[in-house]
Amino acid sequence: MAKRPPLPVVPEFVKSDPSMWEAIYADPSVPLDRAVVRQIINDQRRLSRRWLYPVARVFSRVVVGVVSVVKRVLPFRWMPLPVMDALCVWFLRHFVSPSAVDLLIRHFVIETNLVNFIIRNTPVDIAPVTLRPTALSGLGDSAVVEHDVNVYDVLIALDKVRVTQREELDFQQLDIPRLDAERHVRRVIRLDIQTALCLMNIPFSIALTVEEYRRAVHSMKFDDSFLEILTTITGDDTFRAWKVGALSLWMDSNVDVPQMVYRHALICEYAHAHLVKLAGGTYPRDTPAALD
Repeated sequence: MAKRPPLPVVPEFVKSDPSMWEAIYADPSVPLDRAVVRQIINDQRRLSRRWLYPVARVFSRVVVGVVSVVKRVLPFRWMPLPVMDALCVWFLRHFVSPSAVDLLIRHFVIETNLVNFIIRNTPVDIAPVTLRPTALSGLGDSAVVEHDVNVYDVLIALDKVRVTQREELDFQQLDIPRLDAERHVRRVIRLDIQTALCLMNIPFSIALTVEEYRRAVHSMKFDDSFLEILTTITGDDTFRAWKVGALSLWMDSNVDVPQMVYRHALICEYAHAHLVKLAGGTYPRDTPAALD
């Protein structure tokens, strides 16, 4: 009788245990500088993001909601804007990780770069924006209010012109200057950026009038509008991929503001990185991440 052939050896199944963070870092669809990606990941992995953020998120919404209701009965400015600026800068300096502060300063520069790109590549009669803070102290002096007003000013100016695709694009001032997050200052605690945004949202709601706060919140509903404008100017549909369906005609102040701010900052990062790519620039795949 012929011998049966031996059964094939089935290799032992090795269960994969991939890291979510490694996959996020390796994701080739993310157009950001690898150092920035690592910085964002490190911020997301902070203990404060895991344990304090869920509590701070609920606490912030409750307090801001109460402030909003009471302000409709007592509609006056409860806190001078310079006091709000000083309080937030002090908080960032002593209670928020330098890496998170670096990301926050960086956002102000990036959004100004995006606004100025639109100004320089459309026939709007408006001067380029000058809000490009390079240090933590630069976030004072009504920078937050000016930051939101710039968005409204450029959109209103665009109503008087026709936005079309440009054959030759002006890519000047897409640089990110060296930023000073005051890493030499000793922190009492090093909060992540999302927890910090939840806590800073409270003095914002106290210092701003009801209409100023609504305007600030609604400014983030224009992210999709800016992405569509960038698509039209450049002729590149990539910008549309980052739309989130935030209709500017939908007025709603009952939203998770810190979450919207964080998403808004990421959208700006993506759009800015793609502009840098269109300009012929490249982002390194491996550069040292900023250390706290």
